[in-house]
Order: sequence, then C-alpha cells, then structure tokens
Amino acid sequence: MNETVYANALLVLEDEVRPGHLVVRDGIITEIGEGTAPRGAVDMGGDHVLPGFVELHTDHVEGHLYPRPRVTWNAFAAVTAYDAQIAASGITTVFDSLRVWPDKRAAGMDGDAALLAATVREAGAAGVLRAEHFVHLRCEVTADGVVEEAGALLDDAGVRLISLMDHTPGQRQFMTEAQFRSYYKKKSGMSDAELDLIVSERQEAHARYARPNRARLVEMARAQGIVLASHDDATDDHVTEAIGDGVAIAEFPTTDRAADASHKAGIRVLMGAPNIVRGGSHTGNVAAESLARRGVLDILSSDYVPGSLLLAAFELPARTEGVITLPQAVAMVSANPAQAAGLKDRGRLAPGLRADFIRVSAAGAGPAARAVWRQGERVA
Repeated sequence: MNETVYANALLVLEDEVRPGHLVVRDGIITEIGEGTAPRGAVDMGGDHVLPGFVELHTDHVEGHLYPRPRVTWNAFAAVTAYDAQIAASGITTVFDSLRVWPDKRAAGMDGDAALLAATVREAGAAGVLRAEHFVHLRCEVTADGVVEEAGALLDDAGVRLISLMDHTPGQRQFMTEAQFRSYYKKKSGMSDAELDLIVSERQEAHARYARPNRARLVEMARAQGIVLASHDDATDDHVTEAIGDGVAIAEFPTTDRAADASHKAGIRVLMGAPNIVRGGSHTGNVAAESLARRGVLDILSSDYVPGSLLLAAFELPARTEGVITLPQAVAMVSANPAQAAGLKDRGRLAPGLRADFIRVSAAGAGPAARAVWRQGERVA
C-alpha cells in the first residue's frame, strides 16, 4: 500500500472551496479530510487543489508538428513536447484532436492524423507521456476520403470522440468568404491565387460530399460507441441535425441561438477558454462569457492555448460577478468534460476517484500550476 496525505490545502470540491487535506492511496483518492492532518503529510502551503483538467478539444499538437508554414518537425519530439506542455498546464487527461481532412493541396492543413496517433502510441508505450491521451478525430465532412481515413484509425488509435466539421467558406465558423480568406491566409501563408482555388474546390466539395460523409461517420460512431460532437453550429437547422445524429457535445457554436438550442436539447455546449480569457471570440463569433451568464455553457476547451483552462477557471467567477462560482468554473474543465466523454473515474476530488489533481497558487498576477499529479504520481 502506498499512501500519501496532502495537507494545508484549499480544496475545490463540487459545491464549495474549503480548507482540508487529501488522502491518496495507490493512485486513488480515499479521503477528503478536515482539521489537522497526520504528521508527515505533504504541506500544500495553503494553495488551491483542483481536480486534474480533462481536455476534449485541443489541436495544439499540430502546432508542434508544424512550427512554421511548410516546416514539419520530428514527430516524436513534437508529441513529447506537446505532452509536457499539456501536463504543466494542469491537464491530466487529453483528447488529442487530430484533423482528418485529406487535402494535400493545403500543406499542413490535413493534420497527419495517422502519424500523430501512431506517435502518441509509441510515446505511451515508451512510458514518457505525462498525461493520459485519447484520440479525438476532427472529421471534415466535405473531404473526399475522410470516411476511409477515419475508419482506418478506429481500430488501433484509441478513438473516443469524433467531431463533425464543415469549414466551407460562407457558413458556420466562416459565415462570409472574407472571414475564411483572412483566417487561412494568416495561418498558412497561402497566396490569393491559391486561396481562390481552395475556396472554389471546397464549395464544390461541400455540395458533393458533406451529406453522405456525415451520415457514414455518424453510422460508424454509433456502431463503435464513440461519442459524437458537432462543430461550429450556427442555425436551428444545424442543431436539429445534431439532435438527429445523436450528438452529445456542441463544439464552439457560433451564435447564441445555436448554443441555447443545443443546451435546451441536452447537448453539452463546449466553448474555448481563450474566448473567456480574451473577452470574446478571435473570429468575431459569440462570446463564451455571455453563454456562461445565461447558464448554457457546460465545458471549456483550451483549443490552441493549453494554459487557458487554468486562467479561465479563475477568471470566469470574477468576470461574471459570481454568477459562476469557482467550483462551477472548475467543473467546466474537469467534471463536465469527463462526464461528456464517458469517463466516470475522474474529474472531481472525491473518494474512489483517480488521484488526478493540481496544486495552484492563486496569488500574484494570476493562477499558476505549481505541481500536477496523475493517479497519485507527480507528472509536472
């Protein structure tokens, strides 16, 4: 038996924040204690202790694989550097959001899902990963070959989540063609002529492939019990389609109307933590804070900045003047995503659950993760 007590902590529990201590035995939380801790306990110095974060949607690994336009880095080095950053940010469970978007015309935009999934498995087998990794396939329904590529990854990649994406210029995230051009020109460095061709091809591909590909991906997910997410829903029709497909998570709805309808239908609404930290969407879509104030925000994702989860969890109570409490904000980055993904053994500080937790200093300019444990082992 391996038992450790972590004392002198501000424990962020489901409904309250209170001083106490945490007893961990063989990687499991066995007790949430109050009062004086036993001699020999690890002193947490009065810092907050939060459950480890559960990240459902981050494509940050692709930024490590492609650190510059048309530059591909060593895959193993990219994955381990990404994992270290994830863990240091307090994320103990991460769904690596791998883009399944066959489009060799746009180098780096297809994501190399097979390469990254295989490299994560390799790093895991070597025992060098700090966080626990699952695979989230972000499937572009307009792409010819997306069903075949996704299907090839299902058997051995540990896929637990599939999102149904459609980045056609003129809808969803890119309600205007100008938004699409501006975003991808900055991201990829493509010329106007290259973008002209891509816009034309993608609009044609949407008309040809979107509906049948979406139907096949939904059928595939249902057959294997994989959680489904919709992406960038904007209209009532989008939400109706998501309900019919059995979608469990609405990722980044772009309008208040779509977010409200999704939440009302029991679909968990996921927004980006950077949206909270920045005070709004970087693409001009709906502000996550406004959804939180109305009680229709369920999950926060770090998206492209792993450290944003911790910042958002502490900023949201202040930004909403207490409408969202710290325990509620922390649940958005831990308990709620764990439940949405079907992970019942983590996401809260409670006896019987995994000892995934973070020591956070909330003093000074902002919260900082001082140490991170996964299943009772310190990983950062």
